[in-house]
Amino acid sequence: MAMPQNSTRENGFCFTQPLDFSCPSPRPGEAARPLGAAGGRDGCSTPLSNGITSSGAPSPSDSCAQPLCTPTPAEEETPLQEGIKYVSAEGEDLACGWGGFTPGCLQLCNTSKGVLFFLCVASFLQGMTVNGFINTVITSIERRFDLRSYQSGLIASSYDIAACVCLTFVSYFGGNGHKPRWLGWGVLVMGLGSLLFALPHFTTGRYEARSAAQVGVCGGNQSLPCSQAASSLSGYRFVFMLGQFLHGMGATPLYTLGVTYLDENVKTNYSPVYIAVFYTAAILGPAAGYLVGGMFLNIYTEIGREIDIAPENTLWVGAWWIGFLGAGAASLLISIPILGYPQRLPGSQRYIVMRVSEAHQLKDGSHKKASDPDFGKTVKDLPRSVLLLLKNPTFIFLCLAGATEATLIAGMSTFGPKFLESQFSLSASEAATFFGYLVVPAGGGGTFLGGFLVNKFKLRCSGIIKLCLLCTVSSLLAIFIFFIHCPNMPMAGVTQMYDGSALPGGHLNLTAACNAQCGCLQETYSPVCGTDDIMYYSPCHAGCKVSENLRNGKKVYHECSCVDEALPSGPGAAEAGKCTSSCAKKPLLLCFMFVVILFTFLSSIPALTATLRCVSDRQRSFALGIQWIVVRTLGGIPGPIAFGSMIDKSCLLWQDQCGEQGSCYVYQNSAMSRYTLVAGLVYKVLGTTFFVVACLLYKPPPPESAPGSSDASENGTSDLQEHKPSLPAEEDL
Repeated sequence: MAMPQNSTRENGFCFTQPLDFSCPSPRPGEAARPLGAAGGRDGCSTPLSNGITSSGAPSPSDSCAQPLCTPTPAEEETPLQEGIKYVSAEGEDLACGWGGFTPGCLQLCNTSKGVLFFLCVASFLQGMTVNGFINTVITSIERRFDLRSYQSGLIASSYDIAACVCLTFVSYFGGNGHKPRWLGWGVLVMGLGSLLFALPHFTTGRYEARSAAQVGVCGGNQSLPCSQAASSLSGYRFVFMLGQFLHGMGATPLYTLGVTYLDENVKTNYSPVYIAVFYTAAILGPAAGYLVGGMFLNIYTEIGREIDIAPENTLWVGAWWIGFLGAGAASLLISIPILGYPQRLPGSQRYIVMRVSEAHQLKDGSHKKASDPDFGKTVKDLPRSVLLLLKNPTFIFLCLAGATEATLIAGMSTFGPKFLESQFSLSASEAATFFGYLVVPAGGGGTFLGGFLVNKFKLRCSGIIKLCLLCTVSSLLAIFIFFIHCPNMPMAGVTQMYDGSALPGGHLNLTAACNAQCGCLQETYSPVCGTDDIMYYSPCHAGCKVSENLRNGKKVYHECSCVDEALPSGPGAAEAGKCTSSCAKKPLLLCFMFVVILFTFLSSIPALTATLRCVSDRQRSFALGIQWIVVRTLGGIPGPIAFGSMIDKSCLLWQDQCGEQGSCYVYQNSAMSRYTLVAGLVYKVLGTTFFVVACLLYKPPPPESAPGSSDASENGTSDLQEHKPSLPAEEDL
């Protein structure tokens, strides 16, 4: 009798016709032989089971729950092929729902694609909130709550601090627990953090823009008093820090347990693609945060109240809080379906037992300790888990390589817009838009393409590390583009004298005969571009006496004595803003910056996949947690500080805050490119070295390991032997 036609799906095996599951009892004194032993005859196979008994037609959640027997002589002649191993699931409930509430309609989402969708939404919200809204509104928060820059820096750092504190605990216990519950509660905590972050808007009084005398034109400069009483509003920084801390706590499971949950519930070949889609959503989140957050900042913070100042005014505070309310509510909603997922998806056990172990082989064989089913369930095993990872040189050097890449990503994401702003003489909003156009296709495309290449060429762990090495070397070569730079736009008193001659000794000299009678103050920086294509520190420093608002929203100044002096053919005039750069090297710089970003992100998913494969299955979540600690401690946190220190060395003009040095107004473009090149080369060379060492030290399992063998099977935790029938639709998603 021919075997019934069957097909595989993600939810298990679905048979198209009823089967006779009767099985003859073994004869006295003879034990039933397992499938595959002595040709598999006279025996009854133990199935891949989802642990749900069924009577009647099979369903997606119980299609693998019934035993499959071959008692007839015709079936005894059917040869068995290697391909899949069946393992019992010990009665797990794999239905999607909350407690006893498991409606049938929810089971449509109880697939790997359903999990991927909800995790993508969660990662998108996390990226939009933490890496988008926070960076967009930090200036408005400083202005609204009278915060200093170092205080806002503490707010931003609270996220990474919380992540580092929670990563070990979450990845260790969550990796051996119910991952969807950890993920759902994490997203819920993240949503509460967003709502808490918006709370100060509702607990403070109305924002009143402080009125000041007209500042800018010659003879009209008046400064605000430097000594101001400390505002009580600055105490709200602790609320913002707590909100960010909750963001960090909630996002910790997302990028450790979320990645391993996806990896465990899909075929090994498709795991990089699923993870790449997941991370692509996380990269698109900040882009949406910048766009949406910028739109909200054009709305006055006190909605419905009329105000006579424009968004360009330095006293303007936009509606920074709207985005956090929306993201918080969305996070609370998306946590509900995530909490309803089972510990593993129906049919996923076959992917686990088909997985070929690629864990790095330690000489003393201690890597086999992690295969013990009871390993990692108590705190006593935590030191042993850490020791096993520290003894894995491939894992260590992949972590170090990830830290160097994270340093570059964190540094470039923080100062990339500033680099474009200085090189091409752009406004801050224009620079952010240009940088967004670079990051979205290069970062998002590179992330997805990296996962696609691993799946397309079915790379093993050593091949994946070589792909990472190739990407790093490619971006290393492209980073030499920073030898090129655009010249600074001429600025009177900063890059040259007012008469066009070179500055003596490179010292600033903002005062000239044309503006000596104006009483200009250095505290008031408002650059203007004269009709002579020279920038001036402010309308006052250009000697302008009359201002005019045009219909297009730009302000124009007339009767500018310094511009008139430089351009005798007509009356001097100046327009608010920087002069437009006509640098011919702009397309080349943008093109190679795109290449650097593309190849940097192209290696991210392969490096993550290599990390998952070079450790034992039971240590994957914990390994990701340790890796994130290393990456954040050595890369994400110090990266912006290192890049910022290098770039600050190229500053020409510092802000003067009542005698104290503030932020940098004008950078020397040649020095900025040179220091960026040095920082990029150092970290890229380190990254290349770490990938080379990881590749050389990687020791794969012996080639005689049978396909489908795992650490679990080596220790006898599977119920059946290695011989298993192949299925016709095995390659389907």
